Amino acid sequence: MSRKEEKRKRRERMIEENGLIFLDGVSKVYSAGAPALNGITLHINRGEFVFIVGDSGSGKSTLIKLLLRELTATSGKVWVMGHDIANLPRRKIPKFRRNLGIVFQDFRLLKDRNVYENVAFAQRIIEVPVKEIRRNVPSILATVGLAGKYKAKPKQLSGGEQQRVALARALINKPSILLADEPTGNLDPKNSWEIMMLLDEINAAGTTVIVVTHNREIVNAMQKRVVTMKKGVIVSDEEEGEYIDED
Repeated sequence: MSRKEEKRKRRERMIEENGLIFLDGVSKVYSAGAPALNGITLHINRGEFVFIVGDSGSGKSTLIKLLLRELTATSGKVWVMGHDIANLPRRKIPKFRRNLGIVFQDFRLLKDRNVYENVAFAQRIIEVPVKEIRRNVPSILATVGLAGKYKAKPKQLSGGEQQRVALARALINKPSILLADEPTGNLDPKNSWEIMMLLDEINAAGTTVIVVTHNREIVNAMQKRVVTMKKGVIVSDEEEGEYIDED
């Protein structure tokens, strides 16, 4: 093994030891205005459940986009699953993202396709054999409590059911990390709790879950790790934390 390769291996071991996600002194500056992120350092270990909270403009969305490699940092380093993602070749980004599940506030379902096809779509993109898709889709729909809804179109579903479809689609490829960006933002309290309990079960099964939310009641009740952001910096990072207001 060459010295360069040996150094790379040591670095990868160090990153792995530091967790599944490792941000080191990360800043992101857009073309105008104050930095969206300003020198943040954050470690998230494999199997954690982490809430990211903060007011609008605190940097939460920019952080998620960095983890997805939709953006790259202006300075600092972002490692996800051992990858220095700023140096990830463009052709490898789709493969990298297969290990990330993402759920949005607005569901983002294909309105002209039924529940089965919405979930199967995620597997067809990566060319999973049809036989496996036919086995995997019913299994994941049963996991999220939608076994009997596979023929329904999104407009025939409640908001909670649509978010369950989005969750099934995010999980079908067995990602290492699930990113949920305001997953309860369009849901009533009952459906919000049901989605959060599903996320808790998914986490208990081994998936690292990161939830961006403004839902104070859920954050305070679940007593998970809470990372609070304000104006591009992390102002609090607490195990079994609560939603705190920053002046």
